[in-house]
Amino acid sequence: MRRVVRSTAVALATVSALVTAGCGSDPETPGIYSPSGWPGMHADARNSDTSPVTGSRSISPAWSRPLGAPTSTYASVAATGQIFVTTSAENGCTIWSFEMDSGRKRWCTRLGPGGALSTPLVDKATNVYIGEDGAMNSFNEHGQLRWRTVVSGTPVSAQFTGDGNLLFVTHFGVVSVLNPQNGREVVPSYQLIPAPTADQAQNVPLIPAAQGLDRCFLGGPECAVAQPPAIDLASGRFYLTVWRPGAPSAALVGMRYADGELTEEWSTTTLPGGSTSAPVLSADGSTVYVNDGRGALWAVDAGTGEPRWHHDIGYDAAAGPSVSSDGLIVPAGGSEGRLLALRDNGDSAEVVWERSDVLQLGVPAQTAGGTGYTVVREGTDGLAVLTFDTATGETADTDTLPGAAGFTVGTSVGPEGEVLTQTLLGELFVLKP
Repeated sequence: MRRVVRSTAVALATVSALVTAGCGSDPETPGIYSPSGWPGMHADARNSDTSPVTGSRSISPAWSRPLGAPTSTYASVAATGQIFVTTSAENGCTIWSFEMDSGRKRWCTRLGPGGALSTPLVDKATNVYIGEDGAMNSFNEHGQLRWRTVVSGTPVSAQFTGDGNLLFVTHFGVVSVLNPQNGREVVPSYQLIPAPTADQAQNVPLIPAAQGLDRCFLGGPECAVAQPPAIDLASGRFYLTVWRPGAPSAALVGMRYADGELTEEWSTTTLPGGSTSAPVLSADGSTVYVNDGRGALWAVDAGTGEPRWHHDIGYDAAAGPSVSSDGLIVPAGGSEGRLLALRDNGDSAEVVWERSDVLQLGVPAQTAGGTGYTVVREGTDGLAVLTFDTATGETADTDTLPGAAGFTVGTSVGPEGEVLTQTLLGELFVLKP
């Protein structure tokens, strides 16, 4: 409840604390997503972990560089090839930008600890949007601050809406939509955790905007929202997970941004152990896919929140699945992760293929042309990027990540078919066709 009190108080101060840089008339916002690259954490508005680029089946390591601190999110890539990553460095820079061709640093700057929670979102003009403790920020491609808007909590990875605005949810459960040009609110924010009454809010101190961030990676009620939303750009419906006060686990929630307001349409707590991954939306917007806390993948009706089916994948996936435009579902890896592909048959899931000969320790990415990439165990404790045929699961290529250990936190694909992955320990690897 104290978190909600703080949310209400800070929300009242948002407008007065807004800092803007640059004005002029509002830009044409529709079509703000880059036509290629990897603009957000899970690639696109529906969190699909897919790329329209035709992936190469023969890639090789181009360069790598240590980031100086652990990282828990994907790299994003602009259509120009400019790379953006965040780290949890206690000193020095926490957001970095690199050139794709050489790995040379273009710029870096320091944000609050909450910056490590998100992947920077990049638009077609190579402006980036990234949250930190108590604020959402926008930088241009040179690292200059465009605007900074105070918010309640720490924003999780943002998304663009169908009308080109910026939508995000803070880890305290406050949903906001901002104008990407100046950072001003487009509609009133929405609190997923009910606000207290005036009597309840009397004489309650504000809680720091970073409180509970240490629970976001593993999940917990102190971090109400730990994953980015998935958005249907055509209808304005979007989906997220939220751990409400007193609940035993996180719920899956359906909302809508339309007609000048944010509304909650449904909420379900059906999933055993709660909803544990970022929701992934099917290409037609009819189905939401999400992992539960018991090793199963669920398909949920996007309009009603009613479960359609669940499938035991045999392990706890570290992230949501990659879902292609034609419906091929490739679950993410985990400490005991296999590599498999599923097909949604409406009321059940069909196993298309499965490989028990590899241990998947990364998050898969599918590309055009039926090519996929993920990270697997190599030898005793090494890591390698596995290139595979998404139709059959057969290996097309395997490339060692020199010196890599542990597991990787995401796989991104660049505009020229480059493959990027980062280890949790904090090293970025780039492979090229």
